[in-house]
Amino acid sequence: MTNVKALRLPIPTGSIDAYLNAIHRIPVLSVLEEQALAIRLRDHNDLEAARQLVMSHLRFVAHIARGYSGYGLAQNDLIQEGNIGLMKAVKRFDPSLGVRLVSFAVYWIRAEIHEFILRNWRIVKIATTKAQRKLFFNLRSSKKRLGWFSHEEVKAVAKDLGVSEQDVREMEARLSGNDVAFDLRNDDDEEDTPHPAAYLQDTTHNPGQVVEETQWEQHNHDRLHTALARLDDRSKDIIQRRWLDDDKATLHELAEKYAISAERIRQLENNAMKKLQKVLQ
Repeated sequence: MTNVKALRLPIPTGSIDAYLNAIHRIPVLSVLEEQALAIRLRDHNDLEAARQLVMSHLRFVAHIARGYSGYGLAQNDLIQEGNIGLMKAVKRFDPSLGVRLVSFAVYWIRAEIHEFILRNWRIVKIATTKAQRKLFFNLRSSKKRLGWFSHEEVKAVAKDLGVSEQDVREMEARLSGNDVAFDLRNDDDEEDTPHPAAYLQDTTHNPGQVVEETQWEQHNHDRLHTALARLDDRSKDIIQRRWLDDDKATLHELAEKYAISAERIRQLENNAMKKLQKVLQ
């Protein structure tokens, strides 16, 4: 069995280089050692066995995280997220499957790193659907040249990744864009650098517009109330039940209420609507 003391090496947290050196000094488990620890965890919920399984695979997480260094995110953050995936894999690992933990854990490690990259690569979320996620992590490697894809390249990438050509074009545009701060002004700068805050107008909560819309809505409500008052009670009830109530009635329901045919209800409804249109014009 692997020396437990060797798996209790202190892991430094201040330096990424010191951390990498420390985890590479942790012994790699043999097949029999890994199986024994996994069985202890599965059958007895042995947390010490889980700890040893995690510690012995930290170097593998660092190796995977290194492959995502091109996204401009801190390496220690990528490793940290990968370690979370490793712990999830250890918790779910079944030694009876007949595979090594490293083969089982790679999915969980990559999944956590992918989620972290998608959350933090841009201020604006860049990939939300399954197709967009697939494109995000494959589009760069699919490029054969600098610049925008040609039509043939778009078709080839879409076919290779099993997505639509429109998805390829949209993701290419997203990857080519950059985040821009809403307000770039600096009081120390003499030049007034263009920024979105200078030309994007938000009229959502404009007081004048809100008052105008409220008054117009009240005006229309009053006109409709006046027009309805000119109808007889039966026509008014038909319009109310057919158009204004949340739970709208059918022609047959009103026909049963007034003991007339559904066709007659439709005629009364049409006549009432014509009268309302004359008043509201």
